[in-house]
Amino acid sequence: MKRIIATSAAPAAVGPYSQAVAIGSMLFCAGQIPLDPATGEMVGGDAAAQTERVCANIVAVLKANGMTISDVVKTTVFLTDMANFGAMNAVYAKHFAEPFPARSTVAVAALPRGSAVEIEVIAMKAGE
Repeated sequence: MKRIIATSAAPAAVGPYSQAVAIGSMLFCAGQIPLDPATGEMVGGDAAAQTERVCANIVAVLKANGMTISDVVKTTVFLTDMANFGAMNAVYAKHFAEPFPARSTVAVAALPRGSAVEIEVIAMKAGE
């Protein structure tokens, strides 16, 4: 059965999509950009600061479904400039521990609201 996951601890959807959709033990999280959920505004700063906010948003969505970041099995990272890969990767490595989820990283022409980074995840409850 499909369940829509929504939490005020992460930014509200800014379009016709859900923060996440859970099906059975799996969670499909929409791409998160560095919006502060309290203000709805973009977090300023460099790619590292933006990645910190993105990871916090992901953690909030996972928590709303009773999950943690250790339940993530796949991530897709979108960067507007591959020169930001190192900064993003350093922050990413602080949040995701071994065994690391599978990951794809792609360069894109632009992201919503001028973000430098967006990350989407797929998670599965441990032991299921």
